[in-house]
Amino acid sequence: MTDIDASATAAAPARRGEAPTVVVPVENQGAFWDDRGSLLECLREPTPRIPPVFGYDEVGSELFEAITRLPTYYLTRVEWQMLRRHAQDIAARLGAGSLAELGSGSGKKTRVLLAACLRRRPTSYLPIDVSREMLEASTSSLRAELPELVVTALWGRYEAALEWMRANLGADLSPRPLVVSFLGSNIGNATGPERERLLADIATVLRPGDGFLFSADLRKPRRVFERCYNDPPGHTAFHDFRLNHLTHLNRRFGADFAIHRFDPRAHYNETTGMVEGHLYARADHSITVRDTDLTLRLRRGDSINVGFSAKFNPEALAEEMARHGMVLEHHWVDPEWRYGIFLARLP
Repeated sequence: MTDIDASATAAAPARRGEAPTVVVPVENQGAFWDDRGSLLECLREPTPRIPPVFGYDEVGSELFEAITRLPTYYLTRVEWQMLRRHAQDIAARLGAGSLAELGSGSGKKTRVLLAACLRRRPTSYLPIDVSREMLEASTSSLRAELPELVVTALWGRYEAALEWMRANLGADLSPRPLVVSFLGSNIGNATGPERERLLADIATVLRPGDGFLFSADLRKPRRVFERCYNDPPGHTAFHDFRLNHLTHLNRRFGADFAIHRFDPRAHYNETTGMVEGHLYARADHSITVRDTDLTLRLRRGDSINVGFSAKFNPEALAEEMARHGMVLEHHWVDPEWRYGIFLARLP
C-alpha cells in the first residue's frame, strides 16, 4: 500500500471528534487537464469529438447542475425519487463498509443513500470527480449533514482514481465490502468500447463479494429523449454547457473556436440507442488548436460531438456485467419513466 500523496489537503476543517475530509490528487495536481493525447485522438475521428472530461471544468460542472434542474430533464429527478423511495432497501442489499462514487458531482442524491448506510453500519465514502471545486464544496456540505461519515475525496479521472484505489484500499481506509457506484446514468456517457474498458477497470478493483451500483436509462421513444436532452423554451442550460467545451479548449489549448459559429443540438439514434449532443457549424470555417498543431476544417452542417448518452435494455446490461465477471443481482426500475438502479456483484 502506498501512502496518501503528501499534497493531499483537508477540504474543510474537522469539528471536534471528526476526521478531516482529505482531497487526494490522483493525477499530479490536475495535470490531466493538459492531456493532449486523448483530445487529439478524438478530434481526428470522422466526426470530431471532444472527450467528455473537458465538459466538466468548474464552469461546466455548475452548468451541468443547471441541466439537472430543467423541467424536461427527468433523469436526476426520477433517480432522486427512487433513491429516497428505496434507500433503505438498497443500503441493506449493499452491505457495504465503503462506497466509492465515480463522477460524484454535487453529491446531493448520494447523501440519501449514505444516510441509509450509516443507519446500518459505519461507512466510508470516496467521491471521485475531475472538478476539485465541486469536490470540496460537496464534501464539506455532506459532512456537515453526516458528520460521522469518513470521507476521502479523489480528484482526477475515473481511470486514475481506480488505479489509486487498487494501490491504496485496505482495512484501515476502506472497510470491505466495497461498492463502486456510478449514478446519474453516467454509464451511458461513452462509446461502447470506452464503456467496456471502464467496466473492466472497475472489475479489477472489486474483490469477491464487492458490488457495483449504477443507474441506467432504458430505451424509450425518440421524442422522450430529444425533449429531455434539448433546452425547453426559456432555458439555455444545455446550450451553454455544450458550448463551454469549446471555451475550455480555447482557454487551455490556445484554440480559436468562435462560439457564435456553432448551434448546439441533441438527437437520438434509434439504431445505436445513443443520444448524441453535437455542435453544428453554421458556416464553412477552420479552427486551429494552437498547442496541438491541429487544424479542423468544417463545412456548414458539419458537427463536433460533445457527448453520448447510451440507452439500454436490462438483458443487454446483464450481458455486459457478465463479460466482466459480475452478476446482476437486483434492480429497481421506475415503471413510468423506465429508469433503473442496478446492483451487480462479483461472486
